Amino acid sequence: MYYLLGGIFLGWSLGANDAANVFGTAVSSRMVSFFTAAVLCSGFLVLGALLEGEAGMQTIGALASQNLRTATVTSVGAAVSITVMTLIRIPSSTSQAVVGSIIGVALINKAPLQLDGLLKVVICWVGTPVGALIVAWVLYRSLGWLLNALSPNVYTHDELMRTGLVLSGAYGAYALGANNVANVTGVYVGAGLLTPRWAVIVGGISIALGVLTYSKPVMTTVGKSIVRLDAFSSLVVVLSEAVVVHVYAVVGVPVSTSQAVVGAVIGVGLIKQASAVKASVIYRIVMGWIVTPVIAALVAAGLYFVLHLRYVP
Repeated sequence: MYYLLGGIFLGWSLGANDAANVFGTAVSSRMVSFFTAAVLCSGFLVLGALLEGEAGMQTIGALASQNLRTATVTSVGAAVSITVMTLIRIPSSTSQAVVGSIIGVALINKAPLQLDGLLKVVICWVGTPVGALIVAWVLYRSLGWLLNALSPNVYTHDELMRTGLVLSGAYGAYALGANNVANVTGVYVGAGLLTPRWAVIVGGISIALGVLTYSKPVMTTVGKSIVRLDAFSSLVVVLSEAVVVHVYAVVGVPVSTSQAVVGAVIGVGLIKQASAVKASVIYRIVMGWIVTPVIAALVAAGLYFVLHLRYVP
C-alpha cells in the first residue's frame, strides 16, 4: 500500500494550498479566525468528498492508462509542483498539476492519451474563472440590492456577514472536496488499486490533513493581494467560487478552485473599481497556473525515467 503515499502527499498539498480559496477571504477580512476556518473546512470537504466525490474519478482515471507505478509517479509529480507553489504562496491548480503529471508520464511511457477527455478538462479550465467572474457580478448586484433593502444596523450587518462567510465557506469546502478529491486518488482508481468509495475516503482525509497542518500561509495571498476585500465582497467571492466548483463536481470534471476564486475576486474588483485590481499579482498567479503543470510534467517524467532505469533491465 506504499503506492498510496504519493496520493496522500498530493492530498496534503492540495489541502494546504486550496483551503485559502474557500476561507482565505474570510480570514483575511478578520471575520473568521484561522482555527475556526481550518476545522470547518476540513469537516465539510471530507463530507463533500464522501457524498459527491466519485463523479470525477473516471474523468481523471481515464485520461491515460494507469498502473501502480505510473499512478504513484503521477501523484508525486503533481504534489511536488503544488508544494512548491504553496511554499512561495501562490495559489495554484491541482487539476492542472495532476493533468500535467499524467501527460508527462504518458509521453515518456509512450502511452496513448484520451484526447477527448483532455479537451473536455481544458475547456472546463477556461470556463471556470470566466464563470466565477459572471456569477460574482450577478451575486454582488443582487445580494447588494437585498442588503440595501434590509438596511441593517452596524451590529446586525456584522453578524449577517460573519454568518454568511461561515456558511459560504462551509459550502465552498464541501464543493472543494466533492470536486477535487478525484485529483488526489483518481489515478489509483484507474490503476485498480482503489475502488471509488475508498478513493474518496483516502483522498478526503489527506486533503483535510493539509488544511489542518499547513494552509495558513497561502490564506494571506487570496483576498489581500489581488484587491482589498470587505466582508460583503469576501462573501460574494467565496459563494461564487463554491457555486461554480460545485457545478463542475456534478458534471464530473475536476477544476481549479484557485481559478474560480481569482475569477470571482476580479469580478468584484471590477465592479468596485477597475484600478483596484492589482494586475501584477494577477499576472503572478496566472504564471503559477502555467508553470504548475510544466513542473509537474517534468518531475513526473523524470521520476518515471529513473524508476524505469532502476527496475527494468
